[in-house]
Amino acid sequence: MTVRMVTVKYMLLIYSNPESWASLSAEQREGLARAHHDLTRELTEQGMLVSSAGLADPITTRTVSVADDDSRTTTDGPYAEAKEHLAGFYLVECDDIDQAIDYAARMPDAKYVAVEVRPVMDTSGLEM
Repeated sequence: MTVRMVTVKYMLLIYSNPESWASLSAEQREGLARAHHDLTRELTEQGMLVSSAGLADPITTRTVSVADDDSRTTTDGPYAEAKEHLAGFYLVECDDIDQAIDYAARMPDAKYVAVEVRPVMDTSGLEM
């Protein structure tokens, strides 16, 4: 009888801010891009990558909220008043959160601002 380990999906949320990005040299930016390319290739080869993408500049962001009377409000930019913004993500399938944390720590962005690791809920929502 073969026992199959159940994997869990994790979002690896990459945060950045204008100051940290502006402080990088061209060589550091190239290194960051290479590191992401290498990590993406590794995760793909291991069958762990579900999806990944960088996000457009926060200036292109719109935040939408709907009031109790169903009136809609749209504001420019991210909702949070913070310097940091969500810059990209990886959606990966891992054996456990420790494995997801290990991959997040390998992302070059973790050295500059942060990478958040968050389990993705399945349809039951029991992860909360």
